[in-house]
This record gives sequence, C-alpha cells and structure tokens, in this order.
Amino acid sequence: MPKITSVETLLVHLPTRREHKWAGLTEVIGRYVIVRMTDSDGRIGWGEAPALKDWGGEFGRYFGESAQITRGVIDTYLAPALIGVELGNFAEMHARMDAVIRGYPYSKAAVEFAAYDLTGRWLGVPVHMLLGGKARERVPVTHSIGLIPIEEARGEVAKLVREGVRTIKVKIGVDPERDVAMVDAVREVAGDAVEICVDANEGYKTPGEAVQIVRRMEKNRLKYVEQPVMGIDRIAEVGRRIDAPVMADESAWNAHDSIQIIRSGGIQIVSIYTTKAGGLYKAMEVGAVCRAAGIVCNVNGSIETGIGNLANVQLAAACPAVTLSCVIPVSTPAEAQHGQVGGIYYKDDLLVEPMQFVDGAIVVPSGPGMGIDVSIDKVEKYRVRD
Repeated sequence: MPKITSVETLLVHLPTRREHKWAGLTEVIGRYVIVRMTDSDGRIGWGEAPALKDWGGEFGRYFGESAQITRGVIDTYLAPALIGVELGNFAEMHARMDAVIRGYPYSKAAVEFAAYDLTGRWLGVPVHMLLGGKARERVPVTHSIGLIPIEEARGEVAKLVREGVRTIKVKIGVDPERDVAMVDAVREVAGDAVEICVDANEGYKTPGEAVQIVRRMEKNRLKYVEQPVMGIDRIAEVGRRIDAPVMADESAWNAHDSIQIIRSGGIQIVSIYTTKAGGLYKAMEVGAVCRAAGIVCNVNGSIETGIGNLANVQLAAACPAVTLSCVIPVSTPAEAQHGQVGGIYYKDDLLVEPMQFVDGAIVVPSGPGMGIDVSIDKVEKYRVRD
C-alpha cells in the first residue's frame, strides 16, 4: 500500500476578473494556500485552503484562518502527523489530525483534498467514486453578484442570461435601500426564467429588520434567503416569518451544527462546504444528516481556485442531499477565456484545462483523482514567495 511521504504548502495569488466582496469581508479573494502531497510511489496530489481571516462561525464559535495561520498549522502539526498514513485511510487521517490539533477545518480540508486526489490517482478512479458514487452527471452553477454598483450588476446579469446561467445569487446585507433596489434591478434584467436568491452574510442586525427588508424583495420570487442574521435560532425566526425558505451558511459548519439547525424548526436549507466541516469525508456526514431530516443542500465556498473547486464539484456530484444549484466557480484558465462571465471570478486558473460548462452546469470530470490535472507552470507563475 502506498503511503504519504511529504506534505508541502505553497501560497498563490490569482488575479480577479473584478472585485468580489460580501458583507464583513476585508481581504481579497484568491490569495490562498495550496498543498502538494507526495506518496511513496512518487505520485503527487493537490489540495487547497481558501482561508480568509474574516470568515468564521457565529458568536466566535469558529474563527478565521488566514493563509499564514493555515500554513503554520499544516507545516507544524498536520504534515508531520500524516507521514506514513496509507492512501485511502481517511478515517486514520482525520483521527491523527484531530488528535494533534483541535479545530482548523480549512487547514485539515486542504491536506485531505490532496490525499483524496492522490488516492484516486493511485486507484485510477475519480474522487466521487471514493465518496460513494456519482449522484448526478452535472452540477448546476449559481453565479454570485458581489457588492458591486447596481449598473455594473445590470450589465453582468445581461451577459449571464445570454450565457445560460439559470440561478443568480445577489449579495445583500449592507444597506436596505441599496439591497432592495439591487434585487429589483437583477430581476428586471434577468427576466422570469432565471432564479434569484439573496445572501446577507449575517449583515442584518435583528430578525425583525431582516424580515422587513426581505418582505420588500419577495415580489421578485426569491429562491431562498441565505444567512440573513447571525445565529441558528435567529435565522429560524426569520424563516418562520417570510415566504421564501432560509438557508444557513455561516451557522452551518459540521454535522453537529446540522443537528441544531434541524431542531430549530425554521431552516429548510443548509449550505455545505468542503472546507467548513474539515474536508470531504466530514462534509459527506453533513449531507447525510441533512438528508435524513429532509433538509435540502447546495455546495458553496469561498471562490476557490480550480484546485479547491474540483473538490466542490466532486462533493456536489456524490452527495445525494445536494439538490440545489451550487455557488461555485467555473474554473477556467486564461487560454480558454473569451469574455464569458458566468462563474468566472479570476482572469486565470491553475488547471491545465477548463471545466466544461454546458447549459448552466459543470460537467462532472471523470479523470482520476480530482478529475483535471494541475498546471505546474501556472502554480509557479502565481506563487507568492515570502
């Protein structure tokens, strides 16, 4: 059995197509940690931690992981603990990581992704087979409109419709009048055939304020309202007072959180991340708990590079509970970009070829491991040496 022999971390910084922000974010996206793992046969697997210091759970329950923190955790604790673990033994991998340091799910996820990639390449199968099989052939994509000016959003939405994007998420939670006007504008340009959801990123101060604002938006037929306020019980309160279902995101990290969400009685949707739970192994646990309770899910993330986004796609392909369109990029190297905007957040990517985007969905890659090879040249091009 091949074993893990080395775990290295690199810092990369991809150039963004345009600024992409949400309520509470103070860092730029795309400056993330990449993990390169080698096994005893010389194979290489890749992982990613889209770590942001501003991204954490409610009321200090979980905390941000900057790139520097993630590299320190991996290099100092996780990498030494995993040397000698057999490929495919994800139970032992997680046991070792959890024993050597508590928390830090993004750091653990990045290392675990590389191990899944390695294991799939060793066995000659895509990662979704390691997760139980392929529940769907394509992963529908929701394109996120960040905190940009309304007129800029109008132009972007018009392009999205022409490109076949079926669902658009609008970032809100900064100013009620701006938020309502933005949703009105998006619906006007998108027309009735496109679904619209909104995400406040905990931006509203109270459930009552959130309810008042969302009610003004509901004429635009919202698919769901994501994380309107901080706190599971408070989101549930909003959910009981509006027509659109509410989604938990910042409040939903792991399977234990999902149990609390189910008990709240007012939350119908959970956003699953490959990272918040600490990797694919535990993200599948989140999906299993939600499915058992009739909670529907999507896969969401922090606008990963192609390395981390391949993990998103593999999870969405394998997890039966993920029935909603997913808020993930359409990872596309510069050579394959020709002015398209749907799912495009960066000017370039780290993959050797683009994800296939057909009728508003990513075709699940069938290659071994994560499914698409990583470009060593692009990694070196965008590597940050500190």
